[in-house]
Amino acid sequence: MPKTPTTIRQGVVMALAAAALTTAGGAAYAGRSCEQKPVSVQTIKKGMELAAQSAKALDATGAKVIVLGRAGQDLSKYNLRYSHLGWAYKTPEGHWRVEHKLNECGTAEAHVYKQGLGEFFLDDLWRYEAVWAVPTPEVQERMLPILLDRRKVLALHQPKYSMVSYPWATKYQQSNQWALESLAMAMEPTVTTREQAQAWLKFKGYEPSAMKIGAMTRLGGRMTAANIAFDDHPNEKRFADRIETVTVDSVMGFLQRTQLTGAPQTLKLN
Repeated sequence: MPKTPTTIRQGVVMALAAAALTTAGGAAYAGRSCEQKPVSVQTIKKGMELAAQSAKALDATGAKVIVLGRAGQDLSKYNLRYSHLGWAYKTPEGHWRVEHKLNECGTAEAHVYKQGLGEFFLDDLWRYEAVWAVPTPEVQERMLPILLDRRKVLALHQPKYSMVSYPWATKYQQSNQWALESLAMAMEPTVTTREQAQAWLKFKGYEPSAMKIGAMTRLGGRMTAANIAFDDHPNEKRFADRIETVTVDSVMGFLQRTQLTGAPQTLKLN
């Protein structure tokens, strides 16, 4: 009896789930904790389903480049909905790929990875929800050559990582910060350094998210996690418990406010 498309799709998902289970526990993370725990088949199936539905939604936009985010951690106490951002683009072969920065779990180092949508969402997500925004044609035309060129992708990459890196400093760089600074480099050809990218973002009116994080929490985080540091933040803000950093929510708001993208769209699994 011939297999239906649904049966084939289910078979592919199960095969990917089985393969992922054998490689679960990899070291690259962003937007969620590094807690080591078994990955269930159900978790993998839901991640793959979110990836499949997202691919269909992104295809429908007709865009070549998309700003794409996910909810890997519960950040509701900071009034934030999403945790991790990347740049999705369509290859000449018609496949979606995502360039995004991931922290090496348990370390203060990070690397920029190119992954498929399945890998992007194949994680122990806090909430199975995707958020994306479609850039203007000009932004897409400027970003695509960067995303297709590994040298340009890494041009502003700083391997030293802090989950709460200060937006206007260069000692560290977290995932969302790399994505935003790369946009600045794409939009302003004279930008060749992180300092210049940050100056462009200030000029355009980018405003980071501000989180209230007390001294004891900061001390505990710094002592127990290699990927959390606060020493790049100005003393007057740090001692006032005001920690500013680049978030998905603030980036999406900035992009819409400056009309670099349309309004954010969301897709959530039931």
